Amino acid sequence: MKNISHLLYEFLIDKGLSDTIAAYINVIISFLLLVIALLIIDFISRKVLRKVSNSIAAASKTKLDDLFIDNKVPRRVGHLIPLVIAYYTTPYIFQDFPKLENLAILFLQLLAIVIVLRISRALLNTLKSYFKTFPKLQDKPIDSYVQVFMIFAWFVGIFLALAVITKINLWSFLAGLGTISAIIILVFKDTILGFVASIQVATNDIVRIGDWITFDKYGADGYVIEINLATVKVQNFDNTITTIPTYALISDSFKNWRGMSDSDGRRIKRALYIKQESVKFLLPEDVQKLKKIQLITTYLSNRQKKIDASNRSLGINRELLVNGRNLTNIGVFRKYMETYILQHSGINKEMLLMVRQLAPTTQGIPIEVYCFSSDKRWENYEYIMADLFDHFLASVSYFDLELFELPSSRSYIPTE
Repeated sequence: MKNISHLLYEFLIDKGLSDTIAAYINVIISFLLLVIALLIIDFISRKVLRKVSNSIAAASKTKLDDLFIDNKVPRRVGHLIPLVIAYYTTPYIFQDFPKLENLAILFLQLLAIVIVLRISRALLNTLKSYFKTFPKLQDKPIDSYVQVFMIFAWFVGIFLALAVITKINLWSFLAGLGTISAIIILVFKDTILGFVASIQVATNDIVRIGDWITFDKYGADGYVIEINLATVKVQNFDNTITTIPTYALISDSFKNWRGMSDSDGRRIKRALYIKQESVKFLLPEDVQKLKKIQLITTYLSNRQKKIDASNRSLGINRELLVNGRNLTNIGVFRKYMETYILQHSGINKEMLLMVRQLAPTTQGIPIEVYCFSSDKRWENYEYIMADLFDHFLASVSYFDLELFELPSSRSYIPTE
């Protein structure tokens, strides 16, 4: 390029142009020729690197080199070849124009920083995609770590660019940043909090990609699909996306359903409200009638014998049912519910199972079912729970019990 520029300059002088005009025309033409040559070299270098990379990827069994190509790493590396040529050629073109030479060198240095940052980003995206191919790492917040390294790279790039522009030594420039560190912390507060939270989330295994979480404060109820440095994305069950600040997973309370998913069953916890006035002692004829219900026939026979034996041994006066021990319709109904749940195929019998009576309320006496379905899938879980309570709701009347229900407007219509 130096010889071409010199020959062009002599040619212009021979044509009778002055030194100044010849110098200007020479630098313009030389610059245009250099730009054209660099574009051609850039095109060829990218093509060659891409072809070589494709050949290596085709011969290799690992997926890493394929990801390098998918993230355009060879293509971006190819930009460095014409950049290096331009950096060493520019002084010869602008040798008679020191200010333009300094300006061109400054531009090339800044362009080099940008290209290196783009290559770094492509490399980090490649590693991110590669790590996600490992089953053990698929639920880890890899995106957060990649973003941290990318932010660090951008910081370094910005500092280098400022040092180049101001022509100050990099270490002196970094030392001067200490005076504005408070401003930097204030500006990047969310980033710093997100970074710390990402580390804590990963270290303490608080949330993984694929976890079902419920976060009432942010209206999130669904599966975690992405964990980034600043945000966590949750796909709700209505297919909407909720974005939660990463640091909120540390500072606020939320529910992670992973424990349920990893367990052997999903909890069923629901109550029937029985009218208190419908509760009564059972007469002998009531007991005989209830013995026709097969699930509690044996229970009633054995239980009644024990109660009669206990009352006789204590000399209880049986003229009034309130004396001594007696069966009640609500107690027998609880036993029936428990027996029915035990024989239901959708219930995990190895986990806690009980039917309990809670404290009376203004709506009646709660009889609560507490057990675990063996199938944890939402639609099957709901079916099992509904199947249980469909039966219980229809069975209440057989025990002379009534369910509480607030009256409707039709309840006040007089009947003829």
